Amino acid sequence: MSAPLVAIRDVRKRFGSFEALKGVSLDIPAGQVLCLIGASGSGKTTLLRCVNQLAEIDSGGIWLEGELLGQREDGGRLHRLSEAQIARQRLKTGMVFQRFNLFAHMTALDNVTEGPIQVQGRKPAEVRREALELLDRVGLSSKASNYPSELSGGQQQRVAIARALAMRPRLMLFDEPTSALDPELVGEVLSVMRELAKSGMTMMVVTHELGFAREVADRVVYMDAGLIVEAGTPDQVLGAPREARTQAFLSAVIRR
Repeated sequence: MSAPLVAIRDVRKRFGSFEALKGVSLDIPAGQVLCLIGASGSGKTTLLRCVNQLAEIDSGGIWLEGELLGQREDGGRLHRLSEAQIARQRLKTGMVFQRFNLFAHMTALDNVTEGPIQVQGRKPAEVRREALELLDRVGLSSKASNYPSELSGGQQQRVAIARALAMRPRLMLFDEPTSALDPELVGEVLSVMRELAKSGMTMMVVTHELGFAREVADRVVYMDAGLIVEAGTPDQVLGAPREARTQAFLSAVIRR
């Protein structure tokens, strides 16, 4: 079997006295959609931030395409990479946050082209052409010259997805991408994510949208108190959970 695109091994992370991750291990093959579910504070977002190196792990290791993230081994000891080296590694991942984090003074098109031109040093004409294609892909070709204040929340989040894709990532990370949206706007963002999944993009998605997880995920992971409690196919975890904690969580979500 080929090595997984992402390998997470015994990752631990503390914030002061609070242990957010208590030895998490996961494999994510290329092209797989992994949905992380669980209550707030269960460690889902922290895990995503560790993969994207926005949070430094305390122990364990994370590998992306076989490359150890954030550290290098020298003489049997691990050494923290420089910020420049971490930034280079981070280019392999695209992250979409709860809040859209668009540059308010830039048009949708400029938001999408900024990273590839300024960070990757790619040719502006090539980047602009690709950015227009990405905006079309997320259904916003007619909004290229609009500013964020002129877009709905759902449209802003779709621009944020296009912006992440413009960096040509190997892995897309979504941190509750619909949680800040009005209910009527959720569907348009999930539709874009469905198309991404169909295209073969490897995705880690923190979500409360269980219908989306059931439809799109290859695997669902339920986390609680910094641990993976249960993992399997959507039918296994969402349809016939074995663990009492998973059953209780799903019952509480369905009752809402």
